[in-house]
Amino acid sequence: MDTQSRSIPLISRGDGVVIGVAVALLLAVFITLWQPEGHGAEAVVYLNGNRWARLNLFQNQDIKVPGPLGISQLQVRDGKIRFVDSPCPTKLCVHAGWLSQGGESATCLPNHVSVQVLGDDPRFDTINF
Repeated sequence: MDTQSRSIPLISRGDGVVIGVAVALLLAVFITLWQPEGHGAEAVVYLNGNRWARLNLFQNQDIKVPGPLGISQLQVRDGKIRFVDSPCPTKLCVHAGWLSQGGESATCLPNHVSVQVLGDDPRFDTINF
């Protein structure tokens, strides 16, 4: 029997079992710990760093917030809030889209207007310390 003609498997049967168990554990941890945070029921609008309004997210409404550059328009629909328009040049606040989860926020820095969704279990991002 030629020893060079025998192929050695890259992983053994035991290695495969260990890898399979590890993948299953990672999936279980991901499913149990990576749940969506609490849906917010209210949002707070800030103007110049001071609370300007507290809004019920389940009461559909359009809000105009007067900032130093002009009017920022917010829209509340079906448990979500978003910037519809703002006088800022880049419109990053508008591109933030709909906010619905506790802790989510969008800010129009040039116009000094921000909105934050309140929730029992707020989301954390890189801004939170």
